[in-house]
Amino acid sequence: MDTETQTLLNDQHSKPNQGLSLTNAENGVSFDPSQFQPRVRDRHISYGSINGAVPLPENNRDPEMPGQQAVVFRRLPQGMLSTLSSEFESLDYELCENKIFKEEESKKSPGSITKQNATRWVVVFFIGVCTALIACTIDICVVEMTKIKYGFLKKYIEKCVKENCLYIPYLQWLGISCGFAFLASVLVTYGEPVAAGSGIPLVKCYLNGINVHRLHRLKTLFVKAAGVTCSVLGGLAVGKEGPMVHSGAAVAAGLSQGKSTSLGFDFGILKAFRCDQEKRDFVTGGAAAGVAAAFGAPIGGVLFSLEEGSSFWNQNITWRIFFCSMVSAFTLNVVLSTYHGQLGILAYDGLLNFGKFPDIPFALLELPIFIAMGIIGGLSGALFNQMNYHISVFRRRFILSRWAKVLEVIVVCSVTVSVGFIMIYYVDDCKPLGAKDAVEFPIQMFCEDGQFNAVAAMWLQTPEASVRALFHDQPGTHNPLSVGLFFITYFFLACWTYGLSISSGIFIPALLSGAAWGRLVGLGLYRITQGAAWADPGKYALIGAASQLGGIARVTLSLAVILIETTGNLSLGLGLMLTLLTAKFVGDFFNAGIYDMNVQLAGLPMLPWSAPPMCHGTQAQYIMSKPVVVLKEVERVSTVISVLEDTRHQGFPVIFEDRFSGSQAKQTSFGVLRGLILRSQLKILLKEKPFCSSPTGSTRPPISLETFRMYYPRYPASEDIHFTEEERASYLDLRPYMNPTPYTVPKHASLHRTFQLFRALGLRHLIVTDDNNEVAGMITRKTLARYRARICCGAIDFVELPLGGHGVPP
Repeated sequence: MDTETQTLLNDQHSKPNQGLSLTNAENGVSFDPSQFQPRVRDRHISYGSINGAVPLPENNRDPEMPGQQAVVFRRLPQGMLSTLSSEFESLDYELCENKIFKEEESKKSPGSITKQNATRWVVVFFIGVCTALIACTIDICVVEMTKIKYGFLKKYIEKCVKENCLYIPYLQWLGISCGFAFLASVLVTYGEPVAAGSGIPLVKCYLNGINVHRLHRLKTLFVKAAGVTCSVLGGLAVGKEGPMVHSGAAVAAGLSQGKSTSLGFDFGILKAFRCDQEKRDFVTGGAAAGVAAAFGAPIGGVLFSLEEGSSFWNQNITWRIFFCSMVSAFTLNVVLSTYHGQLGILAYDGLLNFGKFPDIPFALLELPIFIAMGIIGGLSGALFNQMNYHISVFRRRFILSRWAKVLEVIVVCSVTVSVGFIMIYYVDDCKPLGAKDAVEFPIQMFCEDGQFNAVAAMWLQTPEASVRALFHDQPGTHNPLSVGLFFITYFFLACWTYGLSISSGIFIPALLSGAAWGRLVGLGLYRITQGAAWADPGKYALIGAASQLGGIARVTLSLAVILIETTGNLSLGLGLMLTLLTAKFVGDFFNAGIYDMNVQLAGLPMLPWSAPPMCHGTQAQYIMSKPVVVLKEVERVSTVISVLEDTRHQGFPVIFEDRFSGSQAKQTSFGVLRGLILRSQLKILLKEKPFCSSPTGSTRPPISLETFRMYYPRYPASEDIHFTEEERASYLDLRPYMNPTPYTVPKHASLHRTFQLFRALGLRHLIVTDDNNEVAGMITRKTLARYRARICCGAIDFVELPLGGHGVPP
């Protein structure tokens, strides 16, 4: 837990000397401020307001900037939907240039640097290969099981149409689908809850600097892959492409460390990459490889990681990520082409194969039509997000137990199957079965011989096959009424399904629903223009699919490139970009994208790209957390143990002089700053016990940096370390291990400048100092994430979020 989240809950209107008994509920330690004396241990107990920071004055002015009025942030009440979770820690993306790091760097040679860079390329190569193999495994399982499932249903439907027993195939369809859905839900709910959904919001948060527990575990990867396979086989309105981003990230996080903490096995390699900064870069490549494997779009994968994933990007990793994406797409192409009996042809670019679009004429008069379709996509996307938001709120309030979550999945699956069967039974949409039709399981139902039911063809196949059909079927294949009914039902089913306790993605449901209404637009234009060459229904199905997904996810550049790569049609690039930009602008006017809404619901302290507007008048001293828990350069071991036991802070400023005297609540500074030491470092030091008997420091050689890497990422627990009385009376020299040059800001720095510094450098702690370089306060991720500017319908609402305890979405 970061610095501000450990402060005790104190009535803002109570004074520390009134004898109010305060209790730290998380640690079970009680204190009476009336008896608070300047003892060695007590000076480490942190007091503050309910939000862990000095309350922001509603009318504060910078004395050095006359007339500069600060923005008033409206403090929201603590509630489930307006609370940041205090359970998430930040990652250490900042490089700690301490003494042992500099000693290790001084021993490196140009050859070792070259070897380390070459090793990075080898690692990303295997990340791409492994991500593609997982994608191939999922796809092959889905294809083979789908053939068995729908082939079985086709046989009994055609039999029971003649024998008037259609309730039998309905019950069979219901039982098979609910069985797979039950398995998918049990895997997530009872196996690994963090594997629910697509995982893209959590990967975004990880790359933003938030440590989401169990996100990259081997168990999580297995549950994600097996769960999404069962979800698709269950016939739910989900896709398997989105979870590939999470799968690729998990593969990258595991392979880059050269060990498995879940299996307790260490290969003894890649030790130089065992830090948050290196792992972050590999995870970025893994996410891009997942997109490349899903869509066969390596360039789109790189752009997706840049646009939606990574918060920290540099030119050095661009080519490595692109190489990882190419390897992933190539490996998947080779394996799937071989599986389908086309070895050496490379005809399968990705899991989602849209098929190649012919060179369709592109008329200038279509640009207004594309803009109008973008408006429709933005409006429908905003409606989808808002409905899903309220559904998610209902789930968090009322569907809490694990069995209830599994039951909800069964209910949604039952409704999906029932709606599909009712449409097949009642909608009379018979089309002649031609040689060009790619319907794998044509169902005749009540149609004449030589015909098939077009509605059954859309329901009794994978969603990817339905998208392909809407893109490439001939203009007269689908009845506008059946396509419209399919869009309405599938749109609401997808909205209800997204957020269930299963592994699932939103890409395919959004593309399929958008392709449905897009084809309706194309069919209307085709009839109005009497079959003009440019009014191709398949082209408008593609535009509608892009518009719908853009309106829901608010993805623009990367989605346009992905669709261009998957369709092989560059001429539609302008139309796709225009549609996507319009959909994003219209959707953003009403609410946030679906991924940002998931982050908000989970209470994740994700930092946006920029600071709230108009906040240059708000100073760091009004938002920082204080009092600050500090340590001396050479500290007594018993004091360090007390700090770790009584607080859950993750970083402690190291001071030269102990300025503690009297009540800490009245202090304005806490000693001259010398450096910063992390909680994880203190745990390792207590475990290794490099203690000394002199308060002036240690003369023995410090612990090597390799020892610290050995414990990464699961550090020893403080309660598992035992000490003798002699060890407790010893001293611990922090100077070789602390960061002697931590980033700081003066207390008069603006919120805007503080935010930009923290966000751009990927910091975990930012120390606020006064004019004498004395510690005045601490700013962490949760400090800055509390202050938000919510923009809706053109209005800006400045709010301050409280801290709470809810965590990862179920």
